[in-house]
This record gives sequence, structure tokens and C-alpha cells, in this order.
Amino acid sequence: MSGIPHDHYEPKSGFEKWIDKRLPIVGLAYDTLMIPTPKNLNWWWIWGIVLTFCLVLQIVTGIILVMHYTPHVDMAFASVEHIMRNVNGGHMLRYIHMNGASLFFVAVYIHIFRGLFYGSYKAPREITWIIGMLIYLMMMGTAFMGYVLPWGQMSFWGATVITGLFGAIPWIGEPIQTLLLGGPAVDNATLNRFFSLHYLLPFVIAALVGLHIWAFHTTGNNNPTGVDVRTGSKEEAKKDTLPFWPYFVIKDLVGLGMVLIIFFMIVGFMPNYLGHPDNYIEANPLVTPAHIVPEWYFLPFYAILRAFTSEVWAVQFVSFITGGIIDAKFFGVLAMFGAIAVMALAPWLDTSSVRSGQYRPAFKWWYRLLLVDFFVLMWVGARDTNFPHDWISLIGSTYWFAYFLVILPLLGLFEKPQTPPATIEEDFNAHYPGAAE
Repeated sequence: MSGIPHDHYEPKSGFEKWIDKRLPIVGLAYDTLMIPTPKNLNWWWIWGIVLTFCLVLQIVTGIILVMHYTPHVDMAFASVEHIMRNVNGGHMLRYIHMNGASLFFVAVYIHIFRGLFYGSYKAPREITWIIGMLIYLMMMGTAFMGYVLPWGQMSFWGATVITGLFGAIPWIGEPIQTLLLGGPAVDNATLNRFFSLHYLLPFVIAALVGLHIWAFHTTGNNNPTGVDVRTGSKEEAKKDTLPFWPYFVIKDLVGLGMVLIIFFMIVGFMPNYLGHPDNYIEANPLVTPAHIVPEWYFLPFYAILRAFTSEVWAVQFVSFITGGIIDAKFFGVLAMFGAIAVMALAPWLDTSSVRSGQYRPAFKWWYRLLLVDFFVLMWVGARDTNFPHDWISLIGSTYWFAYFLVILPLLGLFEKPQTPPATIEEDFNAHYPGAAE
């Protein structure tokens, strides 16, 4: 938020000046905590601190769990049972880590959809949005590899199915799959690779989070109106903003506290609700589960992967014009990753001059339908591929791509948006008329 006039840290004592000249960490912390923040931020903006808490929670609990885990196919399952039964507090640590991943994804999905509604991806925040999408991809990779580590039935067969997707890539697929697996099939080398990457990637995510925070501190925080903070003078900027500390820090901590109450209720009373019972059966390459499903946070994209079968005309057409290079399996892989790619391209696909969806009546309806579509895809991703689930998956997948590739660009051309307030101060006073007195 370098463009907004505000007070910067000024060292006063001789020791503070000595430290600041050599390592300006106090000044960095001060400028971060006292950064001018749009004063009309609502409760949808608390999820950043929830995500930060989740990342720290997962790293800390993960490091402790690793002290008792053995990454070997003959001992991995037994070592997890050892953690659950013999390590002091081990069962609670594992349940916190396991459900912490779910909380992480709940928070990131709310964070993403909040950004999609309020236009947080629009200029000048395109790079911030792209970094956020990279964090999301890293989260997906980390969560998938972590799911393999208990070496239960769903862990083993989930790894077999997902790594098999890379084999569908023409020419280079098999070498990539072999590199991931460490051999021709899911085995000890696979478990060791996934264990190593699962331990490493959270620290990569932490670095990207630092970059993400730095990026939006440079461009400024978005707000529900989408109106920029006035930068003409320090007095004008102060009318639109409040210091991050104490106002928004306290608000975020209250929100985090409410979220954690629900989280620890789940950990304490229903820790396996979001898991799969087959994962409490040791992995057996000779017995295939009746229905292989990933964790709930992968289900929408798993539904998109399965939606495009060889019977879909679009798949047949693409396969024909590419001479069979892109078959149904590879088309599904492209669709799954493409569903994430179109979200990343939202800054360039949305042609509206108004940033916030709050002032776009037509956009609101299409956006609500996208939310419903996401939950429908999540539901159908856990079902079988028989009728009508196959049709629901296909219709849901079609709308997902249509929203980003067709609806967003056309809305900017034909929609008649409402006029946003002239300033953040005006919006704030309209919501809290007595606050300025």
C-alpha cells in the first residue's frame, strides 16, 4: 500500500536507530501492523488470518507427527496406529492435523469465492491473484501427498488413480508417471517421494504466502465497494482507512476464535466425519475398494475429470481433429487443470469496468449459480458415474467453464451496473451513520 500516504516508523532511542540501520525488522513490523486498511471491510475478510493460522497449525502438528511416522510400506500404517494408540496426545495431534487440512480448504474456498465476488483479482491486483492460485495448487499437491501417507486402502488406490492421470499425457506422460512413482507402480519409492514432498511443500507455501501478503500490501487491500482509497493527501486517506492494528487485528481474532470453536467441536466429537472408513484398512494392492473417492476438497474437480467420457461429443470432436492424441482420459485431465486455470485467468476474462459484484445485478445471479454449481459438483464427485450422475457432472462442468470463458466476458459488455459510492468514507457512513460522530 505504498501509494497511500500514512505514518511510517521512526526510531526514537539510540538503540532503535542502531537496530533499524542494520536490520529494519521493527520498522517492517510496525508498517505491517499500522498499514492503512479500508475501514468498510466486512466479515468476509477474516479468512486471511484463518488461513495463516491453518498453515502454522499444519506445519507445527506435521513436524511433531513426523517424529513418530515411518515412511515405509511395511511400517507406515502401523506407525500411524502407534501415533494414535501409544504416543501421548498422538490421537489428538493426528485428528487436529487431519481436520486442519479440511479447515484449510474451507477457508481457502471462502477466500477465493469472496475474491471472485468482490473483484479482488482486478487491476492492480492481478499478480496477487495469480500468487494466490499458485498457493492453492501447492495446497492441493500437499494435501494429496499427505492423504497417501497413512497407507490405508484409500491412500494406496487414490495414489494409483491420480498418478495414473499423468500417464494420459501424450509422449511424456509415462516418464512423468514413472518419476512420480519411483518405479512402474505405487510402492515404497512412491511413499518416500510423497513423504519428502509433503514435508517440503508447506514451507514453499509459507514463502508464497509471504509474497502474497507483500503483494497486496503494495497494491492495497480491496474492499466491498471496490473503490480505491483516496491518495490525494494523508487527511483524505485517513477518512477512508483505519490502522490494521488494533481495529482489524481484534476483529480477525474474534472471527478466528468463532471458527476454532466449531473446529475443535469437530475434532473432539466427530473427527472422522470427513474421512473414509476404508483408510482404516491397511493398503492391499490385490483388493480394489468398491468406490475410490478423494478427499471432499478435491471432489468438484474430480467430478470435472470424470465428466468428459468418450461418449461426449466435444471429446469425440477434439479427439478427431487431433488424430486421437487427445483421448477421453487426457481430455479429462486437461479439463480438471483447466478448471483451475480459468479461475487464474479471471482478471483478464472479466471485462466489467466495475470491480465489486455488489453493484452488478446480473452478475450476482450468474455468480450465485456458480456457487450452487460448485457444491453440486462436490456432491456428484462422490457418487458413481452412472445415470443421472454422469449428466449432472457434465452439465455442472459445462457451466463452470461457460461462466469464466463466456459469461464473464459478455457481462462486461452488456450489463448495466449500478454506480458505486464515490469514496469508501461515503459507503462506511451509509452503513454506520453514527460512527463518524
